[in-house]
Order: sequence, then structure tokens, then C-alpha cells
Amino acid sequence: MACFLVPAAEAVITTVVTKVIKSKEKEETVKVSFADGTVEDAIKINFSTKLGWLNKLLWGGSALLAFEHVWHGEVVLRFPFLTAVETGKTAEMLTEMGSAGVMMALLCTAVWAGMLIVSSVIKKRALKTSKLVKESA
Repeated sequence: MACFLVPAAEAVITTVVTKVIKSKEKEETVKVSFADGTVEDAIKINFSTKLGWLNKLLWGGSALLAFEHVWHGEVVLRFPFLTAVETGKTAEMLTEMGSAGVMMALLCTAVWAGMLIVSSVIKKRALKTSKLVKESA
């Protein structure tokens, strides 16, 4: 009925936080040595970029869910927009938002946390390989 509003609300909050953090961050570069002896600059991934990943997950999921609710006639283009409010099923709608909506927002956030872990492992592996090359040289 309106479960897409919960991840959309989280997306609004994370979008504002991303803008604030991005305005305060500076781009950092790191020198990376490869096995063939070449050295290149690598740009470090800022937290605002990582938070942008969460924004994309939340906005995309919310848009897809909103479309699905429009498709099934649960959201209409006339006030009050939600048919549950129109028919007096507001309690059901709030229950769905509290269960399905919160679970969807938590699932998106958990997937994002997994993405952060994977990117951290990749970064550490690359730095470790770079240090090994420098030690052997």
C-alpha cells in the first residue's frame, strides 16, 4: 500500500547527508606500485561516494515499488493518493509500512554494508600486493 515510503524517507535523509559530507571531503590519491614496476596514482573512494551507492539502492527500490503500487491501483493520481487512506484502511497501511517498508529499507542497507565490506577487502588486498612489490624491489 505505501511500503515504498519508508525506503524513500531513508533515501531523502541519506541524500542530504551525502551532500553535506561531499562538500567537506577532499579527494585523496595514493601511489600504487605494480608487479611490472609501474607506479600509478589511485583515487581513494570517499565516504560520500559510498553513501551514494546506498542512495541509488534506496531511490531505485522505492521507484520500483511505487511503480508496482501504481500498477496495482494502490496509488492514484488524485488526493489523498493512497487508496488505503481513501477507503479507511489507514491502520493496515501503517502496519504494512512498519513491517514490509522497514524490512525493505533494512535489506537495502544490509546489501550496502556488504558492498562496503567487499570494497574494503579489495582495497586491502590491492594495498597488500602493492607493499609486497615495494619490499621485493
